[in-house]
Amino acid sequence: MLKKHAQLNRILEAGIVAVIRADNAEKALRVIEAVRKGGIPAIEVTMTVPGAVEVIRQLAASFSEEEMLIGAGTVLDPETARACILVGAQYIVSPGFNPDTVRLCNRYQKICMPGCATVTEIISALELGVDVVKLFPGELFGPQAIKAIRGPLPQANIMPTGGVSLDNVEQWIKAGAVAVGVGSDITKQGLAEGNYDLITEKARAYVEKIARARGRSLTPIC
Repeated sequence: MLKKHAQLNRILEAGIVAVIRADNAEKALRVIEAVRKGGIPAIEVTMTVPGAVEVIRQLAASFSEEEMLIGAGTVLDPETARACILVGAQYIVSPGFNPDTVRLCNRYQKICMPGCATVTEIISALELGVDVVKLFPGELFGPQAIKAIRGPLPQANIMPTGGVSLDNVEQWIKAGAVAVGVGSDITKQGLAEGNYDLITEKARAYVEKIARARGRSLTPIC
């Protein structure tokens, strides 16, 4: 079993978390497999997916930690976080900052990524030992916000979610984002057309752009 720090390093190395939203569990599982084929190992199953906890359970039973890092997203409280952790979630992502959820994740030694929208929230999250701060909603700020925040808080690992696209992902990474969270920009067209190959292609395009923004040659992620 990968230790927490190794899991975190893999997420940061990938530079992207795929946010999975779908109107049923079957579609969610197909989207997840398409994203994984595109080279993104970090998957965030949002609690808005019907049967999301069971989806996480199935993924944990089907894939090793080396094959896929399974996260739970849109987690609003510690009770939901614990339910997800007990079925195999390796990290917890929230749209907001809930100190009790952070403490719960620390208790189980799980990565926690709470959503923060102010410097005060980010400082409070860091004081509780948060590993990655989710800047949310990212579209309200833009890449320039990363540099502004990291001026007084260079120690903060910031992951914007919302408003990240293929057109601006390189700007986010170059501005100092340690990773990005991306959902509909990867999955929307493929889901609308029922073409999961499109999702794989979009995921691969993100992996390539992030590698390029970091000045690296592309290393396939399995």
